[in-house]
Amino acid sequence: MAKRETSLRGMAYASMFGALTALGAYIMIPLPPVPVTMQTLFVFLAGSLLGGYLGAMSQVVYILLGVIGLPVFAGGKAGAGVLLGPTGGYLIGFVLGAYVLGRLADPRIKPGFFVLLVCMFTSLVVIYSCGVIQLMYVAKLGLRKALIVGVLPPLPGDVVKMIVAALICVKIRDRLKLVKGPGRQ
Repeated sequence: MAKRETSLRGMAYASMFGALTALGAYIMIPLPPVPVTMQTLFVFLAGSLLGGYLGAMSQVVYILLGVIGLPVFAGGKAGAGVLLGPTGGYLIGFVLGAYVLGRLADPRIKPGFFVLLVCMFTSLVVIYSCGVIQLMYVAKLGLRKALIVGVLPPLPGDVVKMIVAALICVKIRDRLKLVKGPGRQ
């Protein structure tokens, strides 16, 4: 019964972080072609607090909400077409980034603040890589131009979001009671 309870709790947390990522899409600076949003804050929190699998599932929930037509993508956009557009790679990057972060910063081990920052930066590299690749392909941009428009504008804010997410994670991770530490039943 305890395993099922943890699983249900995990699904609830994954759904909650999916919803928070959707909320983060509405807090934005509308720079074309890639708006700067608060979504990465919730990707960082999902991966570091829920672990790799549930962190990634939270972002799958978020993407599915948008694909079925809810206006949860940046700028109130919705539909599967957003995934095929210039910013769709960032959305796929959210799933992969949350997974990578959760695997590197395993919540059962409770990494410290600076380790969390390094893991979050690695996650950000995954997100940006997916985003830049699709931006290059869809917008027909060279690598240099794609980096200039797809990485430079959000980077300072993402660094601040990493710091905030690491601070939040260190403060609240013991209250989630989602994962057990090594050697605990």
